[in-house]
Amino acid sequence: MNTRPPSRRFPRHRLAALAAAVGLLVTGCSAFGAAGDSADSDDASGSGAGRMKVTMVTHGSEDDAFWDRVKKGAEAAAAKDGIELTYVSDPDPAGQAALVREAVRDGVDGIALTLAKPGAMTGPVNEARAADIPVVGLNAGIDAWKPAGLPAFFGQDESVAGRAVGEKLNELKAKHALCVVHERGNVGLEARCAGVRKTFDGTTENLYVDGTDMRAVSGILTARLRQDAAIDEIVTNGADFALTAVEAVAEADSDAGVATFDLNKDLVEAVRGGNVRFAVDQQPYLQGYLAVDALWLYRTNGNISGGGVAPVLTGPAFVTKANADSVAGFAAGGTR
Repeated sequence: MNTRPPSRRFPRHRLAALAAAVGLLVTGCSAFGAAGDSADSDDASGSGAGRMKVTMVTHGSEDDAFWDRVKKGAEAAAAKDGIELTYVSDPDPAGQAALVREAVRDGVDGIALTLAKPGAMTGPVNEARAADIPVVGLNAGIDAWKPAGLPAFFGQDESVAGRAVGEKLNELKAKHALCVVHERGNVGLEARCAGVRKTFDGTTENLYVDGTDMRAVSGILTARLRQDAAIDEIVTNGADFALTAVEAVAEADSDAGVATFDLNKDLVEAVRGGNVRFAVDQQPYLQGYLAVDALWLYRTNGNISGGGVAPVLTGPAFVTKANADSVAGFAAGGTR
């Protein structure tokens, strides 16, 4: 978790022409704040005390490689746009809400947040709106961003991705799949497994584990595989969980295959080596990048990504043994 930099309010100047243009866009998108609050291009360029200040607040755990890639994308956009970026996270919904409220109190110029537990974000988003601070969503909450009053969202449609995985499992002639949910109540993870169930012709069983204790995850998976030899596929919701599942399969002397949502360098190598059948890439680097860049574009040009009516999709894309070589270099660099 980053240390929050000293609060420094981004100066706002009214430009008549820009205000008029933005006013047309903001009529139905009040979470973006008042149109007259847009900053001019000199202030947004990052020079002196006029740097735009953005906070990204996610539900990610510390030392999670997935969120490292989200953060890396956000930092790349901030560097390009001359933005002073703060990245903070808390997997506890109350803690995440507190971080959003802190950003509002600091008077930031934009907030990007995840909606893994949408109800927890209702109050903080309303407070940001009241303070005329634009808010965009990313990663989690594709079904919640519009009801929450956010005008833009960047991520993967998890239900669509899950249905695509179910179809892949049919192609593999699988019969009984475990869908491993490592964070109970996370709407995105639940949507993925529900999507698998909709299209998979075999049996889909959700297995709930504590994602903060990888040793326990391994033990539970091993025990479940030993208990039921009919399980022939494990679907995980993260690269590290897929690699743990590979170990559990070996420990249980099971013939089950492993597939996963999300990837990292080691996971790509596992796909290349045939230990993992495939991975679904939602491109977290891109999610972080687009969310920060969208706030800059709004402040400098009144743009609203997706027009405020549709999400900007970053996935799904399948990484298989056939195309893993083309992704490996990016994964090694921490951007895929």
